[in-house]
Amino acid sequence: MIVASLAFYLFAIVGVISALNVIFQRNPVHCVLWLILTFFNAAGLFVLLGAEFVAMILVVVYVGAVAVLFLFVVMMLDINVTMMREGFMKYLPVGALIGIILFVELAAVYGGWVMSPDAQGLRVVPAPLDMPNTEAIGAVLYTDYVYLFQGAGLVLLVAMIGAIVLTHRKRTGVRKQKIADQVARKASETLSVVKVETGKGIS
Repeated sequence: MIVASLAFYLFAIVGVISALNVIFQRNPVHCVLWLILTFFNAAGLFVLLGAEFVAMILVVVYVGAVAVLFLFVVMMLDINVTMMREGFMKYLPVGALIGIILFVELAAVYGGWVMSPDAQGLRVVPAPLDMPNTEAIGAVLYTDYVYLFQGAGLVLLVAMIGAIVLTHRKRTGVRKQKIADQVARKASETLSVVKVETGKGIS
């Protein structure tokens, strides 16, 4: 019991510190690396709770795919941090307003969740005792919440398409391969036959 408590405090403290570094780090690449560390510590907390499937999904999907995708996108976008800082004060009122609205909405959701008389029953999904954790999650996810699961997949698909569009935008000073132009190119446009007389070649 003491080992579990020490492990919980270790994962929780490191997770909070890494999450704060995701926000306050100035280098976007460093932010993504701190985000990966946050995911690992959150996975450790899920293991302590007995939700090994959620921990595995967090490591495999978020760390192995989403966070690495974020890292590649940030590196390919070549974000100018200096230009972003110049417009910070200009966008601060709008950002503060959006932050306040989100905080009020989250507080309303949390308050309704805590004060609801059925909240305690909704926190625990009924599952047979002899069913493993992974099988129980699959039985609930693909029956009662199948439409929400498909909606989450659609959101990830849109995010993937958006990342591809951002990386393939036209930028000045960057040479890009144009496959359609190469396929449509004719031999007369690329090859020129020069007749050189004997003994009068180019020296």
